[in-house]
Amino acid sequence: MRVVTFGEIMMRLAAPGRLRFSQARELELSYGGGEANVAVSLAHFGLDARFVTRLPRNPFGDGAVSVLRSHGVDTSFIARGGERIGIYFLETGASQRPSVVVYDRAGSAVSQAGPGEFDWAGAFEGAGWFHFTGITPALGPKVAEATAEACRAAKGAGLTVSCDLNYRKKLWSPAQARETMTSLMEWVDVVIGNEEDAEKVFGIGAEGANVEGGHVAAEGYEQVARTLAEKFGLKSVAITLRESRSADENGWSAMMLHEGRALRSRRYDVRIVDRVGGGDSFAAGLIYGLLSGRTGQEALEFAVAASCLKHSVSGDFNLVSAAEVEALVGGDASGRVQR
Repeated sequence: MRVVTFGEIMMRLAAPGRLRFSQARELELSYGGGEANVAVSLAHFGLDARFVTRLPRNPFGDGAVSVLRSHGVDTSFIARGGERIGIYFLETGASQRPSVVVYDRAGSAVSQAGPGEFDWAGAFEGAGWFHFTGITPALGPKVAEATAEACRAAKGAGLTVSCDLNYRKKLWSPAQARETMTSLMEWVDVVIGNEEDAEKVFGIGAEGANVEGGHVAAEGYEQVARTLAEKFGLKSVAITLRESRSADENGWSAMMLHEGRALRSRRYDVRIVDRVGGGDSFAAGLIYGLLSGRTGQEALEFAVAASCLKHSVSGDFNLVSAAEVEALVGGDASGRVQR
C-alpha cells in the first residue's frame, strides 16, 4: 500500500551533544520535517512511501532529495523551485534545561507554493492513504490552499486522510489555526495530536490535565477524542500522552478512540536521546498499524512502541524496522545487546 505525505523538509543544524548555542563552534547538519519524518518511518517499515514538497534547485535542495531517496522514499513528485530551504536550529536540553528550537524558514520554497503547483492525480495513483500535519497550512495562505487542494484530490481518489494537528505557536495563533484547520477537517478521517493540540487548535481541553506538571491521565483525553470525533465525523482520534519529568526522562503512552471504542496503550519510561520527531514516529506507526490489518489496540501499541524507540535515535528520522518495533511490543524492553 502506498502512503503519500505532503509538507516541508528542512535543514536541521544542531549544536553537538548537549552544548548550548553560545558554546558551539560547529553545527551538525541533517534533514527533517513532520511529513518527511513520517514518510521515512513508513519506508523503513516496508511500505511504499511518497513525499511531496517543493525544494529549491540548489545543493541543499538536492541534499534533501538525496537523503530521502537513501531511505527508500519516493521523491518523484517533489516540485523544484523557489529560493531557499527552511532551516531549524536545535539546542538539546538536559535535566531541567529544556531543548530549544529556533526556526529560519520564512520564504522557504514550499511556503511559497500554491494550488496548481503539484500533480495530485499522479501523486495519488496507486495510493491508499494521505497524511499531512497542521504545520504545513501554517506556513502561509498559499500553501494552506495547496493543502486543501491535496485533501480534496485525496478524498476524490478514495484515500484515507490523516492529519497530525501539530500546533506550532511560532507559526500562527490559536485563532488562525482554528479557522484554517476547521475547514480542512471536512476531508480528514483520522486525527492525531498531543496533549495540548486539541485545546490550542479547537479549544477542546482535557479536564484535570496539567501538562506543565506532568499530569496527563488518559481519562480526560477520552472526552477530548469523543468531542473531536463527533464534531468532525472522524473515524479515529489518537492522542499521545507525554509525562515530561525532565528533558531526559519522560513517561510515554497514548490513547485512541477507534470505531467508538476508547483504547489505552502500554506506558513506557523513556530516557531520551532525541525527542524531535517523536510525534511523527507515532503517526507513522499508527498509519502502518491500521494499514497492515491490525486491530485498533494492536495498531495503537505498535505506534507507541515505534515512537518509544524513536526517542533513542539521534536526528528527526526514526531508523527502526517493523521487526524491532514488534519485538518491543512483544515485551522485549531489556535493551540487551543483540548478537
